[in-house]
Amino acid sequence: MKWKILAIGKPSLAYAKTGVAEYLKRLQRYSSVELIHQWKESGKEKNSANLLNASEGCFRIALDERGESLTTAQLEKSVKNWQMDGVKRVAVLIGGADGHTEELRKKSDLVLGLSSLTMQHELALVVFLEQVYRVHTMIKGEPYHR
Repeated sequence: MKWKILAIGKPSLAYAKTGVAEYLKRLQRYSSVELIHQWKESGKEKNSANLLNASEGCFRIALDERGESLTTAQLEKSVKNWQMDGVKRVAVLIGGADGHTEELRKKSDLVLGLSSLTMQHELALVVFLEQVYRVHTMIKGEPYHR
């Protein structure tokens, strides 16, 4: 399964750049992960349209504070199910400062909340990449997740 992470704006904070680089490097062992952050912040409507266009044909996960709250074990089970169901490409949609439109949330296969707290989008990217890495180590039976 290939992961396509689509994010509005490039990480500019040092911790985010470091965290993103670290987890992208770690994930290379398990899966193909492509990070695309080619758009600048341009408002909720335009951002959502860009994310929807770029994720066409993928299983879509929108990261949104209103989304479903999953444990890591539940996310692992979901990833295993997607693999069993033949999902080839997963697109993770990370919006800008204004979040996502209702249309984007409706067109997503999963709206996932990382926290009930509002989270800065660069931090959300690092947190999500760490969870994807953790899930893959769990699937492989490796000790990282303990």
